Amino acid sequence: MVTFSSGNHAQAIALAARELGVAATIVMPSDAPAAKLAATRDYGGEIVAYDRFTEDREALTRRIARERGATLIPPYDHADVIAGRGTAALELFEETGVLDALFVCLGGGGLLAGCALAAQAMAPDCAVFGVEPEAGDDGRQSLRAGRIVTIAVPKTIADGAMTTHLGELTFPIIRERVRDILTVDDRQLVEAMRFFAERMKMVVEPTGCPGGRRRVRLGTFMARPPRGRDRQRRQRRSPRLGGLDRQPLRGRRVQVAGAARGIRRPCPHHSSATSSSAGM
Repeated sequence: MVTFSSGNHAQAIALAARELGVAATIVMPSDAPAAKLAATRDYGGEIVAYDRFTEDREALTRRIARERGATLIPPYDHADVIAGRGTAALELFEETGVLDALFVCLGGGGLLAGCALAAQAMAPDCAVFGVEPEAGDDGRQSLRAGRIVTIAVPKTIADGAMTTHLGELTFPIIRERVRDILTVDDRQLVEAMRFFAERMKMVVEPTGCPGGRRRVRLGTFMARPPRGRDRQRRQRRSPRLGGLDRQPLRGRRVQVAGAARGIRRPCPHHSSATSSSAGM
């Protein structure tokens, strides 16, 4: 199999390939963080380096796939990948119950699209926001223009979000199900990394910080205590599974995966349903 990635998807593919006993070729930028390059190699991936500012990684990856007869697994623009990314939000909703808002980091849109689908299935009233680096605001521009906008490779410390455009599959989902796309600059990303390290004792890479930074900036809105019926609703749904039976939640896993594939079908409420949303 072959893919292109700045490092996170790369590691996942390399590890999955090793577990399956197949070869994995990963097209990665030559300036990717050393830790990501090392981890990808340690998982058994063969790295093909490229210059992200002068070379087209997608064209390079397609050529390698043709020459080697390999299966191309894109990092975000694939139904199964979107469904797999969406399990992050799905499990969050299972853990916390209903949320007022969900802030999701944005690069190519796989994570945001998947989380938006999960929110629609698990908490329809939850407002979903995408958050991307200010220097690479192709997502925000695309949402405003109503079409996919392609930009030059942005220069930002969030290396995993240095994408130039959203996907053909991710953009329609984002356009229909995401409230808005916000941005943060590199200075704010550094502040967020420091906050996570000092206050939460967490090591978070820059690409994982945009959503957290916007959450902090919107703290007044997010921290406002619920009142009246909303207070009762949130208290009723405060248990781990949001006040819902586990069996219906399992069925909703199928709903999320099916939506990512463009499939509309009943959601069977039985234990085997959980495997249908495994994604990657």
